[in-house]
Amino acid sequence: MHEPFKITLTATSVAARGACGATLPYVSAEGPAAPVPAENVLDWLDVEAEKRAEAGLVRRLRPRAAAAAELDLAGNDYLGLARDKRVAGAAAAAALKWGAGSTGSRLVTGSTELHAELEQELARFCGAQAALVFSSGFTANLGAVTTLSGRESAIVTDSSIHASLIEGCRLSRADIAAVAHNDPSAVGHALRTRRHQRALVVTDSVFSVDGDKADLTALVDVCRDTGAALLVDDAHGLGVLGDGGRGAVHEAGLTSAPDVVTTVTLSKSLGAQGGAVLGPRRVIRHLTETARSFIFDTALAPASTAAALTALRVLIEEPQRAERAREITATMADRFTAAGLPASTPEAAVLAVRAPSPDDAVGWAARCAERGVRVGCFRPPSVPDGISRLRLTANAGLSDSDVERAIEVIIETAPSFAS
Repeated sequence: MHEPFKITLTATSVAARGACGATLPYVSAEGPAAPVPAENVLDWLDVEAEKRAEAGLVRRLRPRAAAAAELDLAGNDYLGLARDKRVAGAAAAAALKWGAGSTGSRLVTGSTELHAELEQELARFCGAQAALVFSSGFTANLGAVTTLSGRESAIVTDSSIHASLIEGCRLSRADIAAVAHNDPSAVGHALRTRRHQRALVVTDSVFSVDGDKADLTALVDVCRDTGAALLVDDAHGLGVLGDGGRGAVHEAGLTSAPDVVTTVTLSKSLGAQGGAVLGPRRVIRHLTETARSFIFDTALAPASTAAALTALRVLIEEPQRAERAREITATMADRFTAAGLPASTPEAAVLAVRAPSPDDAVGWAARCAERGVRVGCFRPPSVPDGISRLRLTANAGLSDSDVERAIEVIIETAPSFAS
């Protein structure tokens, strides 16, 4: 029997939904706490920083130059479109025509003709009835999860979903069960034992750490057997999987389903910025009228909107980019496995190679950087299983010699345990 992990979220500290001033739910029997000098109020931050340092979890910003000499296997520019002259040129032209920013939220002054055009073409490309563009993939996921659930509902999630989906679940006030990774039977058990009639299953299509795919066909069958809707974050599927890069949901034949909603990001395969929700028209209307991360957020800038729209059109004209991205990750995985490295089995454009410890992962990534290859370094809490790894991504713009060089560097700089 599967025992779902339940998250209990109370709202007793909030005086009213949406209120700016809430009251604390209790007062200590000893009375108010003694006052702390202003310079000591945030001392607890230093304690937390020490804990992270001891665990090897210190993080630093590393600004890159405009023309970096490193081979990039860390970014999410899967199709190599971020620097495409057509895409960048469209962004520049839109900024000159529409201005640097969108000037307001989508429901006030932030919706331009570009936003409407992108929504129409994105929905048409993916096979959905309608789409709604958000300022980021994160806000799209927040909006989708919170508006498709609520107090009188249940959410069942895969244990490895993206942080943005987790935050949506926390804000939803629903009953939440996080079940074993990629286990539709566990999802089914949680749904059959839920308290509320209304239910939402939440999953990534391609999981962002190891690059493995969810079994969307099995999940939708479970949902329909138990009367639940399915929300799929296709951030790592759009542009890489499906016919011409139409995504994992399209590949599973579910984009036009009445009970399936898809979220995507415009900042990965499309090389721009922003996010979107695709699905039935009534879902998009509901989001437009109720999603707080849409209503109260400044709209996506015209430059990013134009860049995403142009990148989508390039993908339609050059679908071979999707195949090239998959080919690169498959090649890397085969070579790493042959060399004895513990590599994941990639199903899209993401690949992971495990490291013995957080410090080993950091050192490995640093050695790769010294030799001109930039890789991702994922450590807790970014990894759901607590195992540190290098996270590698494909870029369809890399040549065969670039890929060969990157493979050699990663193998030659690997920690001793994997040699």
